[in-house]
Amino acid sequence: LVKDRREFMKSLKTQLTTSEAHQNINWHFNPPGAPHMGGLWEAGVKSLKSHLKKVSQNQKFTFEELATLLTRIESCLNSRPLSPLSEDPTNLEPLTPGHFLIGTPLLIPAEPNLEDAHLSTAQRWQELKILHQHFCKRWKEEYLKELHKRYKWKYPQRNIDVNDMVVIRQETLPPNEWRLGRIEKTYLGADNKARVVDIRTSQGTITRPITKIVTLPNN
Repeated sequence: LVKDRREFMKSLKTQLTTSEAHQNINWHFNPPGAPHMGGLWEAGVKSLKSHLKKVSQNQKFTFEELATLLTRIESCLNSRPLSPLSEDPTNLEPLTPGHFLIGTPLLIPAEPNLEDAHLSTAQRWQELKILHQHFCKRWKEEYLKELHKRYKWKYPQRNIDVNDMVVIRQETLPPNEWRLGRIEKTYLGADNKARVVDIRTSQGTITRPITKIVTLPNN
């Protein structure tokens, strides 16, 4: 069996190498024992594990329950906005990991807020949904903070400008939803930095301080 497996893997490697060569695909691997060289994706894995442990604590799951919870979490993570989908200032859609996976965003239907619900231990499905919402809320807040820090580090001197796409912080929004908009007008402070902005959203124009928005990188 070991020999057959080795021969199969060797044959498969040859087929993959030939196929990838025609498509100009090159693989780059981190050295063993160096996850810190993985950058953003390793940080994402760490974040997922950390928040999942916090929300699930000592709960025990069946295989099906854990698979369901992880699938819902996967959808949450792959729905996060990365950058504007296009340079068209009228387009309010963001580019998400879902676009790279299936070609379209992963749309999660809105659900009632179950964070404060008191449920019996028999209502496992509802409990899984509560855990999912707790996870998404924690992870979403962390992601927005990291996105803000990353943008400030990459563009330390850049001021917020008209047509920039932003994520609007809104505590009442369901954890699996993102409110997005484009900057229509900026109001400068004494330091010549934007302090308040008008934002065009799908539901109309709103005014917010810059502390309530996170700018998406343009590339």
